[in-house]
Amino acid sequence: MSSFMSISHNLKPSILVSPSLHHSSSFPILLSSKQPFSLTHPLNLTRRIFLPSVSGIWDALTGANNNAREALLAIRRGMSLFRQGDVSGSLVEFDKAIQLDPRQKAYLWQRGLSLYYLNRFEEGAEQFRFDVAQNPNDTEESIWCFLCEAQLYGVDEARKRFLEASSCFYF
Repeated sequence: MSSFMSISHNLKPSILVSPSLHHSSSFPILLSSKQPFSLTHPLNLTRRIFLPSVSGIWDALTGANNNAREALLAIRRGMSLFRQGDVSGSLVEFDKAIQLDPRQKAYLWQRGLSLYYLNRFEEGAEQFRFDVAQNPNDTEESIWCFLCEAQLYGVDEARKRFLEASSCFYF
């Protein structure tokens, strides 16, 4: 068996991750290209990555929405501020991204993390629920929504409200 693990989700790319390459502090996830692209291992793109990227590229090419590019820059600034410990500043940037391009809200799980760490659990749960509505197979957002709602309603009630997400893992 290979030392690489293939993980496949319905709406997420197949990723080959080497345990020796994974570092919890790394961002974005380190990908391995050890296994060649083939028809049996096609490159899968998620809606989370594909739609915002394509819409941003299309807008840039057509000049239809210059705000999309600025929104993506605001998201990058927000992620950087979050990593630096400026959670409030990150939220300002994520909100700015939504103001510039409302399509981004469906994919801004990072905003939900900022809301959680600012103890704004109701808004955080709402953000994660919105994200899961757009991407129902996203396990992480379901867990973060649970954590927000556990703070609001207690663990038992949060468990009742838990968002089921289906994932497939292949080892």
